[in-house]
Amino acid sequence: TAITMIYPELKGKLNGIAVRVPLLNASLTDAVFQVRRPTSVEEVNRLFQDAADGELAGILGYEERPLVSSDFVNDPRSSIVDAASTMVVDETLVKVLAWYDNEWGYVNRMVELAQKVARAL
Repeated sequence: TAITMIYPELKGKLNGIAVRVPLLNASLTDAVFQVRRPTSVEEVNRLFQDAADGELAGILGYEERPLVSSDFVNDPRSSIVDAASTMVVDETLVKVLAWYDNEWGYVNRMVELAQKVARAL
């Protein structure tokens, strides 16, 4: 996957797909990964919620409401974890689904990057 180009230490430990739904711009990422120690759905979701409320606020979202793909169109965050869909099998195999606006979230990150570059110049 492309993420292993950025984080080579994840090679062979992470796999996922992005599912294009029949709706303009909203997409779904399906990520499956194996963890080293036993975990639970509650722990995985808590970690994502903490990140979304903390250092990744505005970039990562966390949602417990039963939303549909159209609810994520024009969402400026890069990814919104669908907490109700998180699964853990045999305590170490984790599946996380995350929604995103295929264009708007990306554009927001590009604007932030351009602003950082401009401030550095």
